[in-house]
Amino acid sequence: MPKRDVLVFVDWYKPGYRGGGPVRSMINMVDHLAGRVQFHIVTSDTDYATDQPYPGIEPDQWFELPSGERVWYASRSGRDQRTWRQLLGERNWDAIYINGMFSVWYSIIPLWLTRGSQQRRIAVARGMLLPGPMGQGALKKRVFLGLGKLLGLYKGVEFQATSGDEVVSIRERIGSDVRIHEVTNLPRKLVSDGRPQRTKRAGSARLVNVVRIATEKNIHLIIESLQGVTGEVIFDLYGPVYHQAYWEQCKAAIAKLPSNITFNYHGPVASEQVPQILAGDHHALFMPNEGDNFGHTMVEAMCAGLPLLISDQSPWRDLQARSAGWDIPLEGPARFTAAVQELVAMDQAAFDRISAGAYAIGMAQVNDPGTVDRTFNMLAR
Repeated sequence: MPKRDVLVFVDWYKPGYRGGGPVRSMINMVDHLAGRVQFHIVTSDTDYATDQPYPGIEPDQWFELPSGERVWYASRSGRDQRTWRQLLGERNWDAIYINGMFSVWYSIIPLWLTRGSQQRRIAVARGMLLPGPMGQGALKKRVFLGLGKLLGLYKGVEFQATSGDEVVSIRERIGSDVRIHEVTNLPRKLVSDGRPQRTKRAGSARLVNVVRIATEKNIHLIIESLQGVTGEVIFDLYGPVYHQAYWEQCKAAIAKLPSNITFNYHGPVASEQVPQILAGDHHALFMPNEGDNFGHTMVEAMCAGLPLLISDQSPWRDLQARSAGWDIPLEGPARFTAAVQELVAMDQAAFDRISAGAYAIGMAQVNDPGTVDRTFNMLAR
């Protein structure tokens, strides 16, 4: 069977890594479907929040990566509607796959240039329409979505939702009659030799988070939660700073943490380093984001036997009942403090139970072949 040709628009792609989940989602999709889909990816020639072009890559032309996908690394001067029309009309695409909702060049312009056409288009909201992310710049986003609907930007467009909550949010924001494919994101391909063994003694805990530093990632809530914890706690934070003023406020709060709390910031890391970090000597992923449509880092943490300490705004729910961690409403730091304190108090046997519960959930997600087939069927239909 010949490969299906899919044209992708996404703000950032490898070798970039600072864009977080959307970049990882596309890399994973290519890794899983390369044998059945020929991906043609239009993206930026710089990484997220940088202006330095990738070395060794000629922009504004097709470039084939060793993994088989063709990538058009667009320079800032090379982004124009004429070029986008040329790319859209290059062949009869089986689907045009548009990542995100609010990017001018990688979401809005492709939808604008194809409005009214018979070309099959799939937009993936990437969690941007969930209540938490919509709360950031809410008025501006609502005005844009209303204008987009008025101008027919979404007429005939199909959507991918990665959770039931995202289905609801798309219908609320775009329309009750929109066609939605509920297909979860594909996880990173992982090879497991079994659940990693982690040493845990009562009275101490080590926590980790790998995330871009922005207001919606609730780093301040983590700091506030750690204030009242007794016992020894080490928290390791990895990721690029997106909101510098917010990070300065966080650093001021970190400086006031009591002496039993050690807060380490390690800076940004490449996506390929994340599994190694999560396999380290930690006891939970502390990641209370305002909203996640999937949570690649959460899945990878569970596959490493790390319990989750997260908000209830992700698909990973009922973690306490499943002996895999905690999913807590974003009502303030008190319940997060209590969860950290519970983790600190755990001995080896108690910790092993929640580590095993997290590992079971993560590996079930990674080893589900149905997700690969559903993703292919969505693109190929």
